[in-house]
Amino acid sequence: MEKIFENTKTAFALKTDSELERAFFLFKMISNEPLVKMGTLVTNFAIKAHLPVEGLIRATVFDHFCGGINEEDCMGLIDRMYDKGVCAVLDYSVEGKEEDAQFDLALEKTLDTLDFVKEKNAIPFAVFKPSGFGRLKLYEKLSGTSILTNEEEEEWARVVDRFDKACKKAYDLDVALLIDAEESWMQDAADQLTEEMMLKYNIEKAIVFNTLQMYRWDRMDYLEKLYKKAIKDNFKIGVKVVRGAYMEKENHRAEEGNYPTPICVSKKATDDNFNTGVSFILEHLNVISLFVGTHNEESSYALIDLMEKKGISNNDNSVWFGQLFGMSDHISFNLASKGYNVAKYLPFGPVRDVMPYLIRRAEENTSVAGQTNRELELLKTERKRRKI
Repeated sequence: MEKIFENTKTAFALKTDSELERAFFLFKMISNEPLVKMGTLVTNFAIKAHLPVEGLIRATVFDHFCGGINEEDCMGLIDRMYDKGVCAVLDYSVEGKEEDAQFDLALEKTLDTLDFVKEKNAIPFAVFKPSGFGRLKLYEKLSGTSILTNEEEEEWARVVDRFDKACKKAYDLDVALLIDAEESWMQDAADQLTEEMMLKYNIEKAIVFNTLQMYRWDRMDYLEKLYKKAIKDNFKIGVKVVRGAYMEKENHRAEEGNYPTPICVSKKATDDNFNTGVSFILEHLNVISLFVGTHNEESSYALIDLMEKKGISNNDNSVWFGQLFGMSDHISFNLASKGYNVAKYLPFGPVRDVMPYLIRRAEENTSVAGQTNRELELLKTERKRRKI
């Protein structure tokens, strides 16, 4: 198979020399775990103390990993990416909120984003996190099958209403809506609610997409059961398949709680689970639409190979590749150059409010040394090619 991901000219075509240098500097920083920890502490302190650091953050880590402070602010970048065949998924990345007013604001932003993207081919998906629409502890209580108080029942009804308003809007506008996955101890309630939305709105095609974190050993079983349910109840499925984002937290909680970890026993088991899930979906594209969120080159090549063997065209609208903005440009832009459907998750929001996302992004990159080293290797190659 042609190794397409080595082409750094295509990968970094949108980056100016100064942006390339900034990316190289940031990934050098991220590769140093003690530096990331110290930087996180200093940044958190500066934000809480209301020190004037937003300009510095905006010019460095924010502009590398985020599209802008609002939808309009993102449009120049979105248009430039789309010229290269890469679409965008606008992601309002404000995390860690706990109040109804904040959940209502997240819903409002999701609805606004759906209106904004309706007429834009460059933005084929919208997205939200379940914890953006309700408290994690409430999802956790429901997932643990605990009985809710009357007040909590009313609170959950408001969460259901937010889900329904977002999914109905997506259905009315014919825009696909990705619902992200979170920690395992709250996910059962989110899964159940997302399935209800699929049954209601995925009538002729996948509008609502659930996310499966395949580092969980139980997700293949869940996928197969969901498929059987879709056949029985006559609805379509949208699935975003990822490896996962909360491994250390999951293992630590399982150890503290003295219960079996939901995480696969090894990276190979996770990779096998991920590839099995993708293969299963490709066997059932008449029912399931696929969004593969991966920064893994081997998984990307495996999907390319499977599509070719099954005679699935590169631009079949049932199959999308996705990566985060600021990472894996060598995968995104080289896939797009070959005609595959590709979308970058493009976070946006006020600089201070997006900082928890940016800190999590830096910490996750630090814990995946191979990913960071690969980014640095490719940036070095492109710097050499440009003779910077």
